[in-house]
Amino acid sequence: MNRSMVVKKDGFSLIEVLIALIFLAVGLLAIASLHVTSVRGNFFSNNLMQATYVAQDQLEYLESLSFDDPLLSTGDHPDGATNISGIDFNRTYRVDLLSGNLKSVKCTVSWNDGANHNISFSTRKSQ
Repeated sequence: MNRSMVVKKDGFSLIEVLIALIFLAVGLLAIASLHVTSVRGNFFSNNLMQATYVAQDQLEYLESLSFDDPLLSTGDHPDGATNISGIDFNRTYRVDLLSGNLKSVKCTVSWNDGANHNISFSTRKSQ
C-alpha cells in the first residue's frame, strides 16, 4: 500500500468538545427560561379566563332581573367570593341610575395569585 494514499484522520480535541457543550448548555438554558415564562403566562391566562366567567355569570343573572328588583338598587353591592382551583375570586357590582329608565351595572372581579388583579365588565339595563 502506498503511503501517499493513507489519509490522516483527526478527531475532535477536548477543547472543541467543551466549547460545543457550552453552546449547547446556553441554548438549553434559553429554552428553559422561555418555558418558565410560558407556564407563568398560561397560569395568569387561566385565572383571567376564570375571572371573566365569574363576572359574566353575575352580569347575565343581573340582566335577567326586573328593573325594580332590590338587587338592582343603586350603589355598591358586595357579592362574596368564589373559589376556583384554590384562588378566591371576589365579586362586587355597582349600579348607577343614568336616567329614569336606564341603569348602568358594572361588575368587578378581583383576585390574588401572587399579585393583585382585577377585571371589570359593564352593561346597561333599561325598563
